[in-house]
Amino acid sequence: MGRIAVAMSGGVDSSAAAAILRRQGHEVVGLTLQLWDYGDFNSTRGLGRCCSPADIADARAVAAQLDFPHYVFDHTEAFQAEVVEPFLDAYAAGETPSPCIRCNRRMKFGLLQRLARSLGAESLATGHYARLSERSGRPLLRKGVDADKDQSYFLFDVPAGQLRDVRFPIGDLNKDEVREAARQLGLRVADKPESYELCFIPDGDKNAFVERHRPDASDRPIAIRDVQGRSLGHTKGLHRFTIGQRRGLGIAASSRLYVLDISAEAESVTVGPPEELESATLLAERCNWLAIEAPASPLRVSARIRHRHAEAEAIITPVYEGGYQVDFRQPQRGIAPGQGVAFYDGDVLLGGGWITRQQAGGAEAAIT
Repeated sequence: MGRIAVAMSGGVDSSAAAAILRRQGHEVVGLTLQLWDYGDFNSTRGLGRCCSPADIADARAVAAQLDFPHYVFDHTEAFQAEVVEPFLDAYAAGETPSPCIRCNRRMKFGLLQRLARSLGAESLATGHYARLSERSGRPLLRKGVDADKDQSYFLFDVPAGQLRDVRFPIGDLNKDEVREAARQLGLRVADKPESYELCFIPDGDKNAFVERHRPDASDRPIAIRDVQGRSLGHTKGLHRFTIGQRRGLGIAASSRLYVLDISAEAESVTVGPPEELESATLLAERCNWLAIEAPASPLRVSARIRHRHAEAEAIITPVYEGGYQVDFRQPQRGIAPGQGVAFYDGDVLLGGGWITRQQAGGAEAAIT
């Protein structure tokens, strides 16, 4: 059996993935990326986050227990350039970014695969809840068995070529089974709590993070308008708003209002009633295709507009190279530019793209 490099975040999932491969008799080497300088955050609050100092220590301890080498690579500068700066740029442009998707493409697969090859590994394994096989020479990426933990959505932007030498050892397991396997092996991370915050914002305060790194962000005057364009007030900081947001609008109203649109060009936020959040059509650009070639004609799919969103029936139609119009049978609520849209056929991830625009209106006529 050849050598397999395992991307180790210090959590139970990647640790269990390494343990499974080790138990199968593979030669394993652990790789951990240090991507962010946490300062004394962990020492003062005792919290672990993906790739934090505490997590690196856990990954190293698991590797020692399972008796395989473990290497840590500092790529904080690359992470800043490839993930953090685009994250900040997106909020400045009035978008809602998805940094984990970008990190998967740029760091966890692209960079880690190069590092794995440099260490003589023939493949890279991760702790993602997804399944991978091959069909007609193309990667067939399926949802993880555990529907609650499925992470296939976050992988739509990984180039097909990068998936050819990847393994997902826990894709056929649910979370309880992963933890139980770790307990049976006596791994120190078996019951380690999960983190749901962005790794580079460990306290979860996105607004403060943006303002720290872009000091002028909170100085931008923003007009708040209703759907008729009438001014309802003014505030500062475009980054403080996302599509679908209800709280923290900074205005008083007799009924519930939600953020419907964010315009960096007009420096304004449009708010309105919840029914105005529904959109039947979106435009996706920079699309990436995995299980199929780029569609040249309309194709019926199930589309997911964010990680926890229920997939909805839609037709995707090419409008220019890399760009597709997505028409839903039923209008969807809270489509946000900057987020990703993933396309499925059953449990198979066909591909996906980046939402650049949404528009209201019914789509029944488009889908027959």
